[in-house]
Amino acid sequence: MPIDTLPSMTQSMRASRSSFSSSNGHEEVPFHSAASVSNGDDYDSDGSNFAPSTPSALSMAVPAELAGAIPLIDRFQVEAFLRMMQKQINSSGKRSFFSKKSVGTQVREKFTFEDMLCFQKDPIPTSLLKINSDLVSRATKMFHMILKYMGVDSSERVTSVGIDERVELVLKLYKQTLKRAELRDELFVQISKQTRNNPDRQNLIKAWELMYLCASSMPPSKDIGGYLSEYVHNVAHSASDSEVQTLALNTLNALKRSVKAGPRNTIPGREEVEAILTNRKLTTIVFFLDETFEEITYDMTTTVSDAVEELANIIKLSAYSSFSLFECRKVVNGSKSADLGNEEYIGLDDNKYIGDLLAEIKAAKDRSKGEILQCKLIFKKKLFRESDEAVTDPMFVQLSYFQLQHDYILGNYPVGRDDAVQLSALQILAEIGFVCSPESCTDWNTLLERFLPRQIALTRARREWELDILSRYRSMEHLTKDDARQQFLRILRTLPYGSSIFFSVRKIDDPIGLLPGRIVLGINKRGVHFFRPVPKEYLHSAELRDIMQFGSSNTAVFFKMRVAGVLHIFQFETKQGEEICVALQTHINDVMLRRYSKARSVANGSVNGDVSNNFKPPSLEVYEKRVQDLSKAVEESQKNTNQLLGELHEKQKQELKTQEELECLKNALRKEKEDLM
Repeated sequence: MPIDTLPSMTQSMRASRSSFSSSNGHEEVPFHSAASVSNGDDYDSDGSNFAPSTPSALSMAVPAELAGAIPLIDRFQVEAFLRMMQKQINSSGKRSFFSKKSVGTQVREKFTFEDMLCFQKDPIPTSLLKINSDLVSRATKMFHMILKYMGVDSSERVTSVGIDERVELVLKLYKQTLKRAELRDELFVQISKQTRNNPDRQNLIKAWELMYLCASSMPPSKDIGGYLSEYVHNVAHSASDSEVQTLALNTLNALKRSVKAGPRNTIPGREEVEAILTNRKLTTIVFFLDETFEEITYDMTTTVSDAVEELANIIKLSAYSSFSLFECRKVVNGSKSADLGNEEYIGLDDNKYIGDLLAEIKAAKDRSKGEILQCKLIFKKKLFRESDEAVTDPMFVQLSYFQLQHDYILGNYPVGRDDAVQLSALQILAEIGFVCSPESCTDWNTLLERFLPRQIALTRARREWELDILSRYRSMEHLTKDDARQQFLRILRTLPYGSSIFFSVRKIDDPIGLLPGRIVLGINKRGVHFFRPVPKEYLHSAELRDIMQFGSSNTAVFFKMRVAGVLHIFQFETKQGEEICVALQTHINDVMLRRYSKARSVANGSVNGDVSNNFKPPSLEVYEKRVQDLSKAVEESQKNTNQLLGELHEKQKQELKTQEELECLKNALRKEKEDLM
């Protein structure tokens, strides 16, 4: 149905062909530059074939699924698009390109905003949205690729497009739009246009398939995303075709995830697109610190957070909030074996796509010339928290043990000789259990070398270490493997820098000359700890209460902290500044929460104490009543006694006064007697 217009508005449109009415019907918004260029030829139109695009009129004319687009009318170049489409229709001798049923017995002659967002099988002359003029030609080419993907031919023929060609078309669309927000919005609007009033079921399914692929790799802008989500939601919950409904639901879920995580950083690979088209999952390997691994599945939309949740379910880890994925990089020069300490663990953002991560790892390997770069995904804890000690989940304890053991073997926990012997014996016991003659085991020498940090092992003869460790091991006959792990964890946790997360940094500014050029930072619940990396040596600690301020950039981190009562600012070069600050802030939050909980429990205890004091067991009521009566009697007696004592005191005062008066009279009488003599 055409939208009726006011005469004054029609005259305004005729008077100015390069403008159209804005939402309030009074202001005039200039046409997009592409429309101005296109209207500069001999084509003449008085606007009689176009209905104006005021939201008040649109709200009465457009169907419910387009209601979300009404507030965005200024984003669309409605009149310019319809004018150029009319020219294209006239030049081709066709009645209409838009797939919309006529109302009543007559064919409509006016085209509306709804027509603009209906399926058409012919190319579009300009973009649907107002975009930069440099991008208009790209927008029209995108629509051509959409038509080709759907198998739509303007000559009424249905063309079949194979999966390889569809993948190529999708990758071209990704290349055009992934880094251009304007074209992303245009792409989503173009595809949604092809899903409305599409008369061919196969074409419709292909359009929704393409929508799903695009939503899986990138989100639209906030305003277009709101309209698109509403439209897709309506289709997902009202479509009669089950296949269309499934694709719409998948698209809706993909939109939610891409809006949260943002667009892909790299163009998705061919295998990722094929996986979605064939409804299958890709797989990759995630390692643990004990060199075991698990296989996880992923697709184009899978993020690190999704992978962590899947992996936790696989290994039956219920408390996984403090775990995440890390990228482990290790460089091996020539034929030299990899040094255990030459590992770099890069924390991964929860919203990072697994596909992007694997592509970046592959690119890093390709760039490493003359070196062997080993890259793998590692599942480990982001940080150790005080609440970890209360967790009894066996898998949680085991993974915590592996991580602390890994850090200890790397030398991150400098300990004395006696502790080193104890820790080595506990690790051997946790590994093989208790046996009468462990030295007779074929891998005994390997166990000694594996569980004694290299730097500590060099401080004395190997045989001396072996005898001490054997003696300590034999004294642990009563311990199980689990007991040995728990004791190992307990010893490391009691160290001032125990249960730390470690970061290698380079000094930028040290105002007191305390630190070497390269240092290792340890962050735990007690504060920040500084170590010399080679040889590993503990240098200094700053407690949480001494750290007044901290912050980070992409390449550095700083601490404003108190040293010997004086505030100093230390700066360090690192790409892990955000992780350092997050770890510190988490521990500070834990301390504040603990204090708050303690204060609250004390307050609740006082209230509970008052309540318990007010509670009177029935068996004590008679006794308490008797006590109250006796107390009252005692009070009365005390009152009477006080009254009598008061009266006695008053009589004593009167007696004293009378005695003083008597003495005065005696003195006066004596004086008079002396005067007479």
